[in-house]
Amino acid sequence: MAGAEPRAPRFPWPALALLALAGLATLAVSVAVGSVAMSPGQLWGALTGGGSGLHHDLIFTLRGPRALSAFATGGLLALAGGLMQVLLRNPLADPYVLGLSGGAAVGALGAMLAGAGTALVSGSAFAGALVSTLLVFGLAHGVGGWTPTRLLLTGVVVAAGWGAVVTFLLTLGPAERLPGMLYWLMGDLTYAGNPGLPWAVLVVVCLLTVPAGRSLNVLARGPLQAAALGVSVKPLEALVYVLASLLTAVAVTTAGSVGFVGLVVPHLLRLVLGNDQRVILPACVLGGGALLTLADTLARTLMAPQQLPVGVITALLGVPCFLYLLYRSR
Repeated sequence: MAGAEPRAPRFPWPALALLALAGLATLAVSVAVGSVAMSPGQLWGALTGGGSGLHHDLIFTLRGPRALSAFATGGLLALAGGLMQVLLRNPLADPYVLGLSGGAAVGALGAMLAGAGTALVSGSAFAGALVSTLLVFGLAHGVGGWTPTRLLLTGVVVAAGWGAVVTFLLTLGPAERLPGMLYWLMGDLTYAGNPGLPWAVLVVVCLLTVPAGRSLNVLARGPLQAAALGVSVKPLEALVYVLASLLTAVAVTTAGSVGFVGLVVPHLLRLVLGNDQRVILPACVLGGGALLTLADTLARTLMAPQQLPVGVITALLGVPCFLYLLYRSR
């Protein structure tokens, strides 16, 4: 029937439970693997208050906060990607399509050039993402409001402008600071710090978006059908845009410009689970978190003591899996 919402997957709860178990497994592996390896018994002992002081410090001071930051960042990016694809009704939309990462990169690199500390770099990145959001939204808003096409084109142009500014800043940067600046651009969780903010934002946005899954299912079919079925299109679109921008800004502030997660994870899950947003959105949080946590673990252990950019690992993991599922879905 025309206008009917997409059929929900037949067994969504086992799939979500499997993704949750995968997320817990990647977190456990992340805190257990490193220069000082821990057995499952040692890991459990440290988590329950026993074990050695070294294992306790490794879990609660070094590896644990980084693993939690990686999981939250992956969930933020994947959820933002799922929302952007619904908002723009474009399967190629991702969290960075509106130039948010470019604005954050300009803010962070400017702070790095000024010799600012980690906290100020993160704050500058958030401010840059916020400026980019306001700029894109302001430029795309015409007489009749903004449309997905106008918003997408404005975002692409603004992103290109930010890219030119980033190149200019890299050219001005002293040689001793270029490695850190480049690693930030490719994604780096070394200085992720306290995972409280990304987790708080992730939980709040999930509580706002998952109950709106039915309305998002209808919105994905087009604004006219959504309005005909009683959905308040403009307020819902504005809410989705603001939430996706907030998710991306916090993710970029936490881990730098980690690409690929927000584009591929929603695609993979739709190929497997269908297109019901009530299932896809929580699945994006779990799948994106598990992917980035695993990628960060590999990034810091594959060539230890040297660390790889986590964005490179996410691409190497996601591309073959995505191509395989795409081939199977023909």
